[in-house]
Amino acid sequence: MQSTAPARHPDQNGEDGPDGMEGRWTTYPGAPVDTRRQLLAKLAWTSIWALYLAYPVQDLTTGQHTPAASAAGGVALVVFLACYLSLIVIRNHPGLRRAKRYLPLAAMAVIAVATSYTLGESWLTLFTYTSVCASVILPGRLGLVGVLATTGLFAVVGLTSRADAEILVSIGLPCLMAGLAMLAMQRLVSTMRELREARAAVAHLAASEERLRLARDLHDLLGHSLSLIAIKSELTGRLMDAGKADAARAQVGDIEQVARQSLADVRSAVSGFRRPTLPVELAAARTALAASQIALDADPRLAEERPGLGAEESGVLAWALREAVTNVVRHGSGATRCTVQLDETWEEDGRYAVLEVVDNGAGPGKSGAGNGLSGLGERLEQAGGRLETGPAERGRGFRLRALVPLRPGPSGGGE
Repeated sequence: MQSTAPARHPDQNGEDGPDGMEGRWTTYPGAPVDTRRQLLAKLAWTSIWALYLAYPVQDLTTGQHTPAASAAGGVALVVFLACYLSLIVIRNHPGLRRAKRYLPLAAMAVIAVATSYTLGESWLTLFTYTSVCASVILPGRLGLVGVLATTGLFAVVGLTSRADAEILVSIGLPCLMAGLAMLAMQRLVSTMRELREARAAVAHLAASEERLRLARDLHDLLGHSLSLIAIKSELTGRLMDAGKADAARAQVGDIEQVARQSLADVRSAVSGFRRPTLPVELAAARTALAASQIALDADPRLAEERPGLGAEESGVLAWALREAVTNVVRHGSGATRCTVQLDETWEEDGRYAVLEVVDNGAGPGKSGAGNGLSGLGERLEQAGGRLETGPAERGRGFRLRALVPLRPGPSGGGE
């Protein structure tokens, strides 16, 4: 089971992602940057916040400063923005020494203090950027210390430069709150990463449990059968030495029968091992959808045992869940959410379990069903069920419904 941490996760067919692309332009929060495209995407999103530098830019264009002061302010602003963006690159290269990681942050603080004293109160906005960067770059609790220290430095500079009280409040509150909000975001990202790792571990444990079950079954089946074959073979040899050909022939027949039964038992055990289960496929679905940045809303009853749902029918529903999620990842263009529900319904010929998978993507389009859906339909027909596909409600997205019959209870009939 591969980790879900990388944003670009190869699928089962060996492609570099659901769309077969070499890289993605977007990454989920907290994901490491694997490609240059992803780094450019993060820099682009981060650059949006540079719009708040409009106040210092406006201050430089009003003409209230000398040409030399305006030129120096422009250079300082460019250096400040370069330090701000460089922290994005530095943060995604953990191999750099901490001293080098703190240099851009220190330069931002120095520029914020110097420009606020020399060019005026409009430049106090730079402290907000410094506070946010301090919360991201400084490790652990030092992030909170950095935010509070930056806010305190802002207050000292603002008061000593005799800035307007209204400006101190309007900039000071965002300086503090933005830093604290980024700290909360960092904690949320850390929690999300732990959840992804926990889901991967659950899926790995489920697969390991299946392997242990197969090992136990094979030990019980082959241990007894091979012991019986060994005993009868030894007895056959003694009977042949004693000249009792008919009795020896009977023992050989018993050996053949035991061997055939053992082969059938092994095939049955291996078939049960190969049959997918709903809990395992649900864990795999979480991993695949998370790697494609699609939120999963799953019915908790999928992980529970449902009365009347046999092993064969449950295995077919697990195949349906696997195929549906693969279809969402590969063909659900624009999908951001996938809903999986397991329910029951009454038909004219009895009670059925219904697995429904719905996404909010572009929908089925005009193309026909592919080989995957065709094969799934054949599996369901062999189990006495059927497959229904089509657009989701309100015409957007794709809906897959897999129905399999539920077996009657101990009383011999349904309710």
